[in-house]
Amino acid sequence: MELVCLGLNHETAPVEVREHFAVAADALGEKAREIIELSTIAESVVLSTCNRMEIYVAAEHADYGAKILNEHLASSHSEVAMEHLYQKTGDEAKLHLFRLVCGLDSMVLGETEIFGQVKQAYQQALASGATKGVLNKLFQKSFSVGKRIRTHTSIQKGQTSVGSVAVDLAAKIFGNLKGSHVMVIGAGEMSRQVARSMLSRGATDLTVTNRTNQRAVELAEELGGEAVPFDCWEGTLATADVIVSSTGASEPVLTASQIEAVRRKRKYRPLFLIDIAVPRDIEAAVGEIDEVYLYDIDKLQQLASEARESRAQQVRICEEMIQEEIKP
Repeated sequence: MELVCLGLNHETAPVEVREHFAVAADALGEKAREIIELSTIAESVVLSTCNRMEIYVAAEHADYGAKILNEHLASSHSEVAMEHLYQKTGDEAKLHLFRLVCGLDSMVLGETEIFGQVKQAYQQALASGATKGVLNKLFQKSFSVGKRIRTHTSIQKGQTSVGSVAVDLAAKIFGNLKGSHVMVIGAGEMSRQVARSMLSRGATDLTVTNRTNQRAVELAEELGGEAVPFDCWEGTLATADVIVSSTGASEPVLTASQIEAVRRKRKYRPLFLIDIAVPRDIEAAVGEIDEVYLYDIDKLQQLASEARESRAQQVRICEEMIQEEIKP
């Protein structure tokens, strides 16, 4: 069996292309199962995050497996979108996965979330019966490498997550977050991390909303905030200073017209919007409103690049350790 990785990420494709390839978090196993039904492909793991979509397969022949996989994706995506895909085989695919779980291929260098996201993707594929000996061995080895890198290097220090970058950005714009009112749309793990960081930086009011209200209630109780039903959250627009949106919606949940409707009531105070969802939750036109600062997942990369420069030395150490793991 030969290894193939086909995918796209924040470096090869803009967010408007990535969102077309996104796979729902609870459908990764099903998608992996669908792929092993294709000719010559024996095993599969599908990974989908806000920054990337990648498919790892074990096939009898790498070239033929990659051809079949490309044809499968081309059946549901445009020719232009397909041009953003990269393809890696053999040791190159193996090296890519190892670098990925270590956070070396992330928008925010050394981020910790990707390790858990890869693990979730693998576990779903395993549970759906889409993996066997080749990918089981490969992914378990990658988790071992990831743990070793994080234990023996400082790659995680500083800004290691999209959430921490977003909080740093909010603090820079407002001077500090003391007394700020933060509203979180979406009650997933990313929302929890950002909200907790905001509170630790001085935010005093927290409102949480989510399509499943019980999850909003649980997160609000955990963090000492208030939950509001999803069909009532617009009432919070008048008082919020920071809005963090991270839902799984396929259409924007916050539009320019909603902001325009409350500008006078807000007395044109600054409003900082962080859209960390893919597909994006916040309409791009919102960023054109004078007192509104809108940052989507790609704009956060500007801050991430600063951290990347400061960690160049740590990266070299990590790369040397990974090369040792690749050796037969």
